[in-house]
Amino acid sequence: MYLPGYAYHIVQRGNNRSACFFEAENYRVYKSYMGEVLPRYGNSLHAYCLMTNHVH
Repeated sequence: MYLPGYAYHIVQRGNNRSACFFEAENYRVYKSYMGEVLPRYGNSLHAYCLMTNHVH
């Protein structure tokens, strides 16, 4: 359940903890998608950390 106005900690992991990102371009594209999707759905991002096999 998600309630408007609350902050949430969201984690994405690779399948079986395998890599999500393989080269620098992958990180750039991911951030670009987030920049497009967040405002479209009325969300904001306060902080993030992109690691090889997961995202916070």
